[in-house]
Amino acid sequence: MTRPRFHLAIPVDDLAAARHFYGEVLGCPEGRSAPTWVDWDLYGHQLVTHLDAGVGEHVVARNDVDGDHVPVPHFGVLLDTDAFHALAARLAGGAVRFEVEPRLRFAGEPGEQWTLFVLDPAGNALEFKAFADDGQVFAT
Repeated sequence: MTRPRFHLAIPVDDLAAARHFYGEVLGCPEGRSAPTWVDWDLYGHQLVTHLDAGVGEHVVARNDVDGDHVPVPHFGVLLDTDAFHALAARLAGGAVRFEVEPRLRFAGEPGEQWTLFVLDPAGNALEFKAFADDGQVFAT
């Protein structure tokens, strides 16, 4: 079965910084664009960065999850473990500051997963994660 793709539009205060982060740092192919927005292919999903000069850095709340203070709200992608580790290495090599360092969360428990969090230049929080067993995504 082919899974549906998501579309998410987020505010950014600087399209050049967004192009650098999403295009060069994350490696997302750029799609259509206009002077006030850019489409990105985020692992097959459509992410759109919309210019909002007043957005500045978001006020990010935190929630405790398995010992981490995760930023809320956030969005991201579930990757396979090889892609997750490749992205983590790419981010570490690109001088990106991790909000939550890459680590194994819920080790030995239902829902065991690799996770990392970063902020884009506008303060949008992103989580990338990977499950060794895809059947654990919704485990209770």
